[in-house]
Amino acid sequence: MYEIGKLVGEKTATDKLPEAKKAAVQRSRSVLSGMFAEQLAPYLPNFPFSPTEAKFIGAPIDFLVFKGMDAQHIEEVVFVEVKSGSARLNQNEHSLKDTIENKRVRWHAYHVPAPLTHFPNATLRIYKALKNLLASS
Repeated sequence: MYEIGKLVGEKTATDKLPEAKKAAVQRSRSVLSGMFAEQLAPYLPNFPFSPTEAKFIGAPIDFLVFKGMDAQHIEEVVFVEVKSGSARLNQNEHSLKDTIENKRVRWHAYHVPAPLTHFPNATLRIYKALKNLLASS
């Protein structure tokens, strides 16, 4: 009986293989076309912002739009997530949307320590500092 069950299982799997391959190719095409559309979105019809003010980030959000940047007076920063077809927000995107809507957003300026940038061989110093940091973790 075991052998009969095994043969029936193999026959069923073999029969379903072409269908599974076709479905996988279709999913792959959908994902690739979605990724392509994401990056081209600012140049597509009905994109509500200036393409020159939209900066592609990719993850966890597709674009940051600096509204007014063309006029050198940024009046608003807009987070834009591009979706195509029946795609929905994933858990990370939902979390980010909630964070933004609840105004848990802030500004932070990071200043690189002067010894790393104001001396000869500054690039080498930064490289060595990063290498030491990575080696110690």
